[in-house]
Amino acid sequence: MATAHRAAIRSIERVVHETAELQDPSVAFGGILALLRAGRVLLVTGAGVSTDSGIPDYRGPNGSLRRHRPMTYQEFKYDPAARHRYWARSFVGWRHVAVAEPNASHRALAELERRGHVVGTVTQNVDGLHARAGARRLVALHGDLAKVACLSCGAIEDRPALDRRLAQANPGFIERVELDPSLVNPDGDVTLDQSHVDEFTMVGCLACGSVELKPDVVYFGENVPAERKAAVRDLAGESASLLVVGSSLAVMSGYKLVLDAERAGKPVAVINGGPTRGDAKADFRWRTGIAPALEHLLAAL
Repeated sequence: MATAHRAAIRSIERVVHETAELQDPSVAFGGILALLRAGRVLLVTGAGVSTDSGIPDYRGPNGSLRRHRPMTYQEFKYDPAARHRYWARSFVGWRHVAVAEPNASHRALAELERRGHVVGTVTQNVDGLHARAGARRLVALHGDLAKVACLSCGAIEDRPALDRRLAQANPGFIERVELDPSLVNPDGDVTLDQSHVDEFTMVGCLACGSVELKPDVVYFGENVPAERKAAVRDLAGESASLLVVGSSLAVMSGYKLVLDAERAGKPVAVINGGPTRGDAKADFRWRTGIAPALEHLLAAL
């Protein structure tokens, strides 16, 4: 457990540096456009796609890692106080994530799928916005904040239903907390004073009563479920190229898709506002804003 926790911390703290020269934007645009015209592109998306929906990223210039370290799976599972703190904070932060709407980038990526340019999307995001924008062949690699799983019995509950139960158990709690929406983290929680954490009341699983409830998402230090890995392999097997959009690829689950594409001899392209871990392996690297880049590509197709 300690080894897994240390590995998770290293992943969280990984800094992505420049590993390749900047590419001429016209070269990058032309290369990515050619891949989309050829079809069978597999999309890999990250937090940079959702920032225009008001959900911060982790490693961008204003990323949440500058003020907040996400909890590891080992902390969440084995430290009851840490888990209680998460739920107090998430009870407040969830209502900001819950009202987020798909933005132009989500809609553009769904349109690329609708037009037949891409085989599907693998997203590292847990906000559910790709699905709401119309993505059909979608693998949410790290899960979905809108579901909650019981660590004791495995029962699943919709997050809105849990939120209603938490509201009944904590009358007036939200009103007593002054929430700055800009401080909500990508995993849906927000920093609270310890006094607010102490007064928060957690509710139990509807099936077994356990308070060991966890968002149905993959935490740092936790493995991606086997069925999702299989779904990703199926999509990758159908693809002719890989396009990364809005991800630094700092986490291995995303970076591995770049390594796999490279081994298979498939072209790799990246659209991102900053450096990515996969830049040195990418054939095309477009350093630009996500939404304008996708709009430009759609207009040219």
